[in-house]
Amino acid sequence: MSLQRRPLFAGNWKMNGLRATAIPLADELASKIRNASPVPFDMLICPPATLIGAINGVVADTDLAVGGQDCHTAASGAHTGDISAEMLKDLGCTYLIVGHSERRADHAEEDVMVKSKAEAALAAGLVAIVCVGETEAQRDKGIALDVVSSQIRGCIPDGATAEKIVIAYEPVWAIGTGQTPTNDEVQEVHAMMRKILGEKIGVGEADKTRLIYGGSVKPSNASELMVLSDVDGALVGGASLSHVDFWAIALSYPH
Repeated sequence: MSLQRRPLFAGNWKMNGLRATAIPLADELASKIRNASPVPFDMLICPPATLIGAINGVVADTDLAVGGQDCHTAASGAHTGDISAEMLKDLGCTYLIVGHSERRADHAEEDVMVKSKAEAALAAGLVAIVCVGETEAQRDKGIALDVVSSQIRGCIPDGATAEKIVIAYEPVWAIGTGQTPTNDEVQEVHAMMRKILGEKIGVGEADKTRLIYGGSVKPSNASELMVLSDVDGALVGGASLSHVDFWAIALSYPH
């Protein structure tokens, strides 16, 4: 943690949620933020695109931010079924996740594509949450740091600043499995990410950039992760579908 970096807790709802359950969930989180205001962290939810408009209506008068889970690289055009960063901005989004491991695996997205999507996010005025992380096989081979450093070099747009990007380290083997790296392993990767980022955007900007951890984050392990010096919050999957668990994770950050 660092006093110069405001922690971010981002909930990635993935392909989960219908209006009947999602709107009450967003309302509960909005109420918690409203009642606790001011809170010492930023909280973000990234619901499926079908829910963004309705949820923005629920949270509009609070500090609960809403973001998208993916975008096309183009601002508009003949791309049936896709959604652009500009469209997400128009719906009220302020953040956009790009390069999640599920997009990389399910849709064969590589670093060049992820960088293009991050550039689209920045062009639309959104903060890009750029996801990086190694597979279990890559970690077993001892190349986790090499993989993540290569992803950062290949995915971060030119001209990025601490205000425009967040980097989320999500070891692929930890997502949804209940497994997590050791605290030392998480800190080692985050420290390396900040170093590589410094080479790309400058040490000063890198020191201000939020690096968040994701991969089976839950209330029971959040507090030990959030005290690590280069961990500035979390990208939360399943636990963000419970307002009780997601709020507990956010409160675990020392302040």
